[in-house]
Amino acid sequence: MAEVQYIDASRLYPGNPIPAVNQLNLDIADGEFMVLVGPSGSGKSTALRMLAGLEDVDEGEIHIGGKDVSTKPPKDRDIAMVFQNYALYPHMSVAENMGFALKLKGVPKAERAQKVREAAKMLDLEPYLDRKPKALSGGQRQRVAMGRAIVREPSVFLMDEPLSNLDAKLRVETRANIAALQARLGTTTIYVTHDQVEAMTMGHRVAVLKDGLLQQADTPRALYDRPTNAFVAGFMGSPAMNLRDVDLVNGGAKLGGALVVLSKPVLDAAAAANLSKITLGVRPESFHIAPDGAADALKLHVNLVEELGADAYVHGTMPEEDELNAKQLVVRFDGRVPPRIGETVSVEIRPEEEHAFNPETGERLG
Repeated sequence: MAEVQYIDASRLYPGNPIPAVNQLNLDIADGEFMVLVGPSGSGKSTALRMLAGLEDVDEGEIHIGGKDVSTKPPKDRDIAMVFQNYALYPHMSVAENMGFALKLKGVPKAERAQKVREAAKMLDLEPYLDRKPKALSGGQRQRVAMGRAIVREPSVFLMDEPLSNLDAKLRVETRANIAALQARLGTTTIYVTHDQVEAMTMGHRVAVLKDGLLQQADTPRALYDRPTNAFVAGFMGSPAMNLRDVDLVNGGAKLGGALVVLSKPVLDAAAAANLSKITLGVRPESFHIAPDGAADALKLHVNLVEELGADAYVHGTMPEEDELNAKQLVVRFDGRVPPRIGETVSVEIRPEEEHAFNPETGERLG
């Protein structure tokens, strides 16, 4: 079994009073694909390096397979790491790079060659085994780095932004390959990225970090549908959720000229916190075109239209706002009939698709 546990794990760099990772508690099941995601400086790579043994655990513990590895050197942790820059030896062939760790372990040459061939077949690298890394594309080098990790048959794979050096099309293709490969191998995997789309499409679960603190760990769907706070709400999803501080009125909240009806649990939570305002969150796809004459329709002046084929994302401002200084609302439209720049459209929020947060703490209401 190769479950991983962070137990109150912290990393504090000398001279910095704020921990890079602050009392992280996270359980990762055997065979799970866990993605750590967050903006730059959130602590995600530090958390991964603590697990790898490349950073000290200043407080708390890290367990692999039920054993405390907090003070063990990297070689004794039964992990394999795939780095952002691939870290291949330029003077070695692909086969030599993939088998080097086995050679250091004293694995016999014939067994080593067999393991390398099996991994190369899995990764479509068989034609390149005799080549040097300089003769490979970025995507091929990334697969060699994956192959080097696979042949070691570790308990845990660690991946630190392995796709960040690839172009956009290859990133999409390769992330699908990595997810399929992990499902085939069933090896516990912890994957770090700053790209929330990558996180949503690859992970069984996703852990969102900010300023060294774990914000929420859940399935991609749960993070999207029920974010625990305004940060997670705004970070997960592309385009991002629309977030606005709005006044509470009788029965709901006022957004522009429209009344947004709020559920009783949200209204009760807001009343209990003595709030006169809330942070209202609405995803771009949670709007629809309002019927003619709708009393509580939201008027939106169109400033920009992003046409993406099937969908179009309309960026606009409400008539009550200063166009130059206002934060744009983003609304998804059918890509075949998008409005034009300069038009004013009427939209409504789909019932029960709004999100509400405490504007002071950011925590979810209701």
